[in-house]
Amino acid sequence: MAIKYQDYYKILGIDRDASEEEIKSAYRELARKWHPDLHPEESKAEAEEKFKQISEAYEVLSDPEKRSQYDQLGSNWRAGQEWRASPNMDGVHFYTNFEPSGESWSDFSDFFEALFGRGQGRTTFYEPEPAKGQDIESELELTLEEAYRGGSKRIQITSQKPCPDCQGTGLSASSICRRCSGLGQIPGSKTLEINIPAGIHDGQTIRLRGQGAEGLRGGPPGDLYLKVRLLPHPLFQVQGQDLEMELTLHPEEAVLGTSKEVRTLDGSARIKIPPQTHTGQRLRLKGKGLPTPNGDHGHQYVRIRIDIPAQISEEEYQLYEQLYRMKKQKDK
Repeated sequence: MAIKYQDYYKILGIDRDASEEEIKSAYRELARKWHPDLHPEESKAEAEEKFKQISEAYEVLSDPEKRSQYDQLGSNWRAGQEWRASPNMDGVHFYTNFEPSGESWSDFSDFFEALFGRGQGRTTFYEPEPAKGQDIESELELTLEEAYRGGSKRIQITSQKPCPDCQGTGLSASSICRRCSGLGQIPGSKTLEINIPAGIHDGQTIRLRGQGAEGLRGGPPGDLYLKVRLLPHPLFQVQGQDLEMELTLHPEEAVLGTSKEVRTLDGSARIKIPPQTHTGQRLRLKGKGLPTPNGDHGHQYVRIRIDIPAQISEEEYQLYEQLYRMKKQKDK
């Protein structure tokens, strides 16, 4: 009987000398793309057929023994040519119990059965070694007050976790695990209570060992990397370890000088406004900025903006007019 050759390497889109990791990576990508549960009803049949081919290719190429037997055919197989399995290839058979949408799939292709035999027992699977969990990179949003004071914060992290149905192997009994599509992992989440050091700044990374994705098949967990992003503040601008804010003065306050109470991250402070202060001038509150790594603090700068009142009394208008005449006379 003529049997159609199945080019498993072509099905997975890999070279014949592909490594185990390349085979696994190609399978995972294609399994995600063609998993029947991810396709609408009108394309489910096509997806099931594609997924079946991908699964068959992965079953052969991920098993060193099967791959070796398959590679014995070489590249000279002609599509449609009759072929009989040699005696040393008997006794190895795989059949799938995976049932998408409740409908059983048939056995793998005739080519697979001719190569590995039919009805001669289950496949001997290649048992992968324990694998370290993936590191997770995530963004940690903090208010300026949280970054200033530090302390604990509860966060939720989304990550992959070992599939409970196959214990991370990707295989269930003698078939590809239906729940994880053979990937060995499923999406999960966890809540963590983390410690934020006081004075942490925008862009800094916090590393939490062992808080990444869980390891597979007994492997150690990965690490969690949290990159800090400071949320915009309604009053302060951050410049390194320094803070800057704007303070509005009336013209007479800027000319004569005064003192003002301004907000700080740890409460409030009074700042002295010297006479003849001008718009854009920066005044400093020493040590009122963010904590530095050596235990000091940056500074808080107050940028002056002089505001002209929208409404003034008749008396105020006359005084401004008098000042204007005096200035004009002085400039002559």
